[in-house]
Amino acid sequence: MKIMLRKKEAGEITIYIAKKDLEEPIISSDKKELFGGVVTLANGMKFLLPEMPPDTKLPITLEARKIEG
Repeated sequence: MKIMLRKKEAGEITIYIAKKDLEEPIISSDKKELFGGVVTLANGMKFLLPEMPPDTKLPITLEARKIEG
């Protein structure tokens, strides 16, 4: 699923899903550097983000896998 990661002015990182016209903040990540791990959104959705360098600039559009359950 194509998603966009954005950083808000307050430093909050959100995921925008254009297909669903949905933007939710990331509330937890199983990895400190965000990429290459599972992130959980405020609405409960979970995504596995691809491996990327830790200094990757935001905003970025990428392909992530939605985790069910």
